[in-house]
Amino acid sequence: MSFNVLIVDDSMSMRSVIRRVVEMSGYKVDNCYEASNGLEALSILEDKWVDLVISDINMPEMDGMELVSRMRKDDVLRMIPVVIVTTEGNEERVREAFELGARGYLKKPFLPEECRRMFLQVIGVQEDGEYAEDDEDSGDLDF
Repeated sequence: MSFNVLIVDDSMSMRSVIRRVVEMSGYKVDNCYEASNGLEALSILEDKWVDLVISDINMPEMDGMELVSRMRKDDVLRMIPVVIVTTEGNEERVREAFELGARGYLKKPFLPEECRRMFLQVIGVQEDGEYAEDDEDSGDLDF
């Protein structure tokens, strides 16, 4: 199973690093889109479906916190998990990101194994790439 990913960071070199770490993690990516800020990310999300957004916090025009907030206000975009990646270690900012709707957090620099674990966790797939069973919905499907 492969996924579409959107990487949002104002540094082109950091987007390349994140993309490479995602590839090294063994995470199967079909399409990898890139944006340099939250406004560009929202524009991409208007036209492209992504399964995961990986976003920095500090960016010009629209930062990662505002991006998460705007995504959570949209009926479709609210379903897309967002993982925040940042050099910030401030626990208050991390807590704020989760309160706004982020589903994961990685502190730069990070290892491919950390990425893989985080991405699989927030998307809800297991190590073998299969979707995890929902304990509440173990009954038969009626369609």
